[in-house]
Amino acid sequence: MTIRTARPDRGQHFRSRIHCLKKLEATMVEMQDPKCGVKGSEQKLNITTIPHVITGKDIIAWIASNVKITPEEAQAFGTMLVAYGYIYPLQNHRKLIMCNDTSLYRFQTPYFWPTQTWVAEDTEYAIYLAKRNIRKKGVLEPYEQAHYNHLHKWLNHKWDFIVLQATEQYKAGRERKKPDRVVFDCQERAYWMVNRPPRRTHSAMDCGPERLIDPNADEVTGQIFCWSHFCFCRLVKYITTYKNHDPFLATCLPSNPWQTDNDTYWNLNMRGIDVPTKMRVERWSFSFFELLNDLRGRDDFKIFLKKEFSGENLAFWEAAEELKLGTASSMSTKAETIFKTFLAPGAPRWINIDGRTMGLTVKGLEHPHRYVLEAAQTHVFLLMKKDTFFRYLKSPVYKEIQKKALNPEPHNFTPADLEQNARNRSPGIHPIILWQQEEQEKAKAAAASAPVDVKAMMSKIDRKK
Repeated sequence: MTIRTARPDRGQHFRSRIHCLKKLEATMVEMQDPKCGVKGSEQKLNITTIPHVITGKDIIAWIASNVKITPEEAQAFGTMLVAYGYIYPLQNHRKLIMCNDTSLYRFQTPYFWPTQTWVAEDTEYAIYLAKRNIRKKGVLEPYEQAHYNHLHKWLNHKWDFIVLQATEQYKAGRERKKPDRVVFDCQERAYWMVNRPPRRTHSAMDCGPERLIDPNADEVTGQIFCWSHFCFCRLVKYITTYKNHDPFLATCLPSNPWQTDNDTYWNLNMRGIDVPTKMRVERWSFSFFELLNDLRGRDDFKIFLKKEFSGENLAFWEAAEELKLGTASSMSTKAETIFKTFLAPGAPRWINIDGRTMGLTVKGLEHPHRYVLEAAQTHVFLLMKKDTFFRYLKSPVYKEIQKKALNPEPHNFTPADLEQNARNRSPGIHPIILWQQEEQEKAKAAAASAPVDVKAMMSKIDRKK
């Protein structure tokens, strides 16, 4: 590893997981305790004797005994320790899992722990690969060779410095004893296996928008960064637009009816009101969907379309919505009416859509269903959204309703008044009881409007006599 004199702040990178990592490190300290930790021994790896080697089953047994969990949970916990680089395998370094057998593992030195070491930079990884390339005489593993080629292109401007550093580190490593050299090589390889995993694999060190399938693929990184930036900008725009219309972030004018028991807010926002509020009119300009979703705004939009002699588009859109949300028994009748009114040649309110959409729609009307007009409705909606909606916002109709819009004065309720309202508030009637009352009223109204059978009434009178 390259020796540095300054240590960057890695707490910012792992701030969301720092508490979890501190707990893992406390567990690692207990596991390495000479008295009550996992007992290690010397083991031969090929022809080299490696000190302080532990087996997978010993680690799992210690975790299950000290943490008081099942062996399956202990194995999953051990796999997490391996994935974060606190324990590394000696035999199969690419398999970052904990096996419940005699597989050999070693504890990683604290220098390479996630919260102790520096951020894994491309320059350091390039030096490691160059040193490994010298030691292996140009024979690297496929994923290492791919990373090596990528970094050689990316860091070509300082590749001479990287090769020089790798050569010096290789010479310094040759002066160590062979067991120490093998241990350090395994530690360094385990560190880079966690921080620079093979392509198409995940790493436990990835987090947030930086979590990538391939950490070194420029195309994937660019796509994810651009998409994250786009989503973030859309979220900021949405919050900025709607913050004054959110009752949790801004006050309701004139007052919140759920707190004050004053229904002025609801009365001012009814559909049939002649003059809407300024907040309501402002919301129409946010999007075409907001305009159509507000029935009062839709009525105002109809007035504009009538002056533009293009009201058939909105009428067709409403008819398609009615067909989509209507009953199944009236579907055929509504579909036939829509065809004769909007789609048939020479129809009184014929809509102008492209031939392909018209052909698909007319063919689908032979066997009508709820979504048979979906393509034509979407086409008409986009036409109104891209053209008519913006002309409406600039029209005298919208400007006139903006001038007339009300700006209600806020009601001044003291905390004592709100508390008194809460005390005097009676519990609401259960919806089932309300439904039963409505059904009874409907039955009475139907009985009152039904024709009177004179013979039946006379027979009842005769029986009473």
